[in-house]
Amino acid sequence: MNILRKLWAIYGILVFFLLWLVLFPFYYLAFLVFPRKWVRHIIWFSHQVYTRLYFGLTLVRFQVEGLENIDLKQPYIIVSNHQTALDFMMNARAYPGVYKFLAKKELIKVPVFGFIVKKLCVLVDRTSGASRSSSMKYLHRTLEEDGYSVFIYPEGTRNTTADPLLPFHKGAFRIAIESGKPIAVQTIIGVEKISNPKQKGLDLWPGTVRIVWSKPIETAGLTMADVDILSEQVKAVILKNLGK
Repeated sequence: MNILRKLWAIYGILVFFLLWLVLFPFYYLAFLVFPRKWVRHIIWFSHQVYTRLYFGLTLVRFQVEGLENIDLKQPYIIVSNHQTALDFMMNARAYPGVYKFLAKKELIKVPVFGFIVKKLCVLVDRTSGASRSSSMKYLHRTLEEDGYSVFIYPEGTRNTTADPLLPFHKGAFRIAIESGKPIAVQTIIGVEKISNPKQKGLDLWPGTVRIVWSKPIETAGLTMADVDILSEQVKAVILKNLGK
């Protein structure tokens, strides 16, 4: 069974890169020709079409709950638990609209994929105080002027431990309080059935993943003194959904 899962994972990697190779010329042309306002449509295609193609070809299905809690006219700070390399596509697949990921600037160095990241994500540069300040200004412009939601992993990296969650970083909650945007909480449940984060090496298998959207948590009126309380509140929601 383990060998079959590794073979299926290799197939999944091939599908991922073949789809990018086929679609990249169209992305490149779109960014060259289409006006800036069309970026939203390109993100929609990536989130709603590309992910369906990929998961359809790899036989991964989704049970999404709580969509009635999401108002597509409202920009959110979106957070989720994070365990596998597939999560970023699962996050997008489960959201009915579009958002921008908060991504590290280093990702733009990845061949081909880095070009897409640069165009479709909010990049954070922590190399200096000035760079970080510029990144934060762009982030707030993305929320306030462009009206995008922004997705952030509060754990900061994939959780491959036996614990249900890694310790949360405070960035997502500071940004939510500064912007006054509500936090939309997404929980991925049962991902280990299709890609076990504790498995060494490649791992993928057909199956169903359950994704739950909880009621957004309002941040209006909160101050930086409430960051820890807000962080614990979000953590409690995810842990409850995970049954922990």
